Amino acid sequence: MSEEKLRLLSKIVIKGKILCVTGLRIGGPRVGLEIGGLDNPVVRDPVTNQPYIPGSSLKGKLRSLLEKSLGLDLTTVVRGPPKIRIHICHDEEKSKKCAVCRIFGVPAEKAVMPTRIIVRDATLTEDSIKMLEAAETDLPFTEVKWENVLDRITSAASPRQTERIPAGAEFDFEIVYNIYDDVDKDYLRYVFEAMKLLEDDYLGSSGTRGYGKIVFKDMKVLERTVEYYKGKEQEKVLGKGSYDSVKDLIDDFAKIREML
Repeated sequence: MSEEKLRLLSKIVIKGKILCVTGLRIGGPRVGLEIGGLDNPVVRDPVTNQPYIPGSSLKGKLRSLLEKSLGLDLTTVVRGPPKIRIHICHDEEKSKKCAVCRIFGVPAEKAVMPTRIIVRDATLTEDSIKMLEAAETDLPFTEVKWENVLDRITSAASPRQTERIPAGAEFDFEIVYNIYDDVDKDYLRYVFEAMKLLEDDYLGSSGTRGYGKIVFKDMKVLERTVEYYKGKEQEKVLGKGSYDSVKDLIDDFAKIREML
């Protein structure tokens, strides 16, 4: 199946909330080098100054976890520094059958088909904005956590400040999954499985030190066919309508698949 013959059938929109169970940190640039400045700031929207979850961070983590769960080989890709390692099927026919390559795509020079998944930046919910403003945190919408790095020989401590989003904050997320054929409909399950893997892993940095535990909640799965974009159809709510957990999504996948 060549790219020229592909025809978009529909877009599946997965919408919901990401709850920070523990403090979350996705690093941003240090704007200044002033004395007493933060060592490790979080990424923020330059207009609102609110922290957010970049779609690239969420997509990259979902891809990495799916690669590991499927036991796929990794290839070093020079995009750096730093160099990164991702799975790439170098054979065209294999890439069309590979869940990771089909869903998350391959580098442009290797592309034989379009990426199926689009992951939007996730922004703070209105309730979380109000909660964090009322909490009077160390910095706007975030907290500062002090940590010590200990020298194993001398026991000398090197304190540092790390900025993170407090536990309890919620973000609105949206994932769009493009469907071109029946195989894409079947592979939608891998997206749900990657989301479940992430819940038992971590998002952002310092996950092995307790940061970045998240859960997906209050989700809906919608189908928007090509006719929807022509104004001839309404979007279709798939499955049972709303889902409190990714486990419920996976358990209900057969029903969702049947409705596509």
